[in-house]
Amino acid sequence: MGGDFGPCVTVPATLEFLSENKNIHFTLIGDQAVISSCLPRFAPDLADQFSIVHTDQFIAMDERPSRAHRKKKSSMALALQAVHQEQAEACVSAGNTGVLMVLARSILGMHEGIDRPAFITEIPTEEGGCHVLDLGANVNCEAKHLLQFAIMGSIISRVVDGTDNPRVGLLNVGQEDMKGNNLVKEAAGLLSERTSINYIGYVEGDHIFSDEADVIVCDGFVGNVALKTSEGLAKMINKLLIKTFHQNTYTKLLGALIKPFLKKMVNKIDPKTHNGASLLGLRGIVIKSHGNADVQSFKQAINRAVREVEQHVPGLIQERISQLGQEST
Repeated sequence: MGGDFGPCVTVPATLEFLSENKNIHFTLIGDQAVISSCLPRFAPDLADQFSIVHTDQFIAMDERPSRAHRKKKSSMALALQAVHQEQAEACVSAGNTGVLMVLARSILGMHEGIDRPAFITEIPTEEGGCHVLDLGANVNCEAKHLLQFAIMGSIISRVVDGTDNPRVGLLNVGQEDMKGNNLVKEAAGLLSERTSINYIGYVEGDHIFSDEADVIVCDGFVGNVALKTSEGLAKMINKLLIKTFHQNTYTKLLGALIKPFLKKMVNKIDPKTHNGASLLGLRGIVIKSHGNADVQSFKQAINRAVREVEQHVPGLIQERISQLGQEST
């Protein structure tokens, strides 16, 4: 029920995904009448692949977490409870980010050894992609939290992307040792002490897209600003390209000739193709979609959830954290 468009996007995206993946089952949680109104054109052979759980409670996009806690039967709370009760293996939501984080932490609980959950997503680079975290779950962090983020980010890079020894960088205002605030300097010391983490040092903002690191760690305030800036830049580039190649007959002809190459480039940097931020550190899989996601974009968030289910990401994180805890004692 969340996001800017609600079931008008989430339901068609789910049905399209189901039509391409016959071994998946979805539980759609929300207002049954509204959900059903978005189902008139779905293929009958998909009927066995999804079910609807009705509730007339939902979380508004501007609702405060303290108030949302009272809505025990909200669609978001019921989705998270389904994961907690092992009735579902993952929760995907385009709803209120703050409430999703608070409810997920309360209902699912945290891994032992992880203090705070962190949002992570993949940002396109020159050669592929780089996972960045935290992207907004924690605007105030301690150095130990950045260390925990690095551990979880390394696991995601390893199991989702297949990177053998992920390069972990710490986002900073410079690459010299004397640069940065106390948080970054202390975190750098902790990361340097961990031989099990392939820490490569500081990474500056303009190097995020240069393929220097597989995982970039920062606090949620810095990460969210970096993410929104990169998304805004990608949208501007797309608009400028469209405007440039529609100026006159000559540019339109030129645009038509290079359209396949432009489409490939735009798809690579388009935020919609990278939609879906994982909330790591929880005892369950929770994926946050952009609130303004369209059908194709929301499908990307669903796909990320499925990949993490297939790779058993929460179990791998808990196993790795336990191993590191034993190494430090």
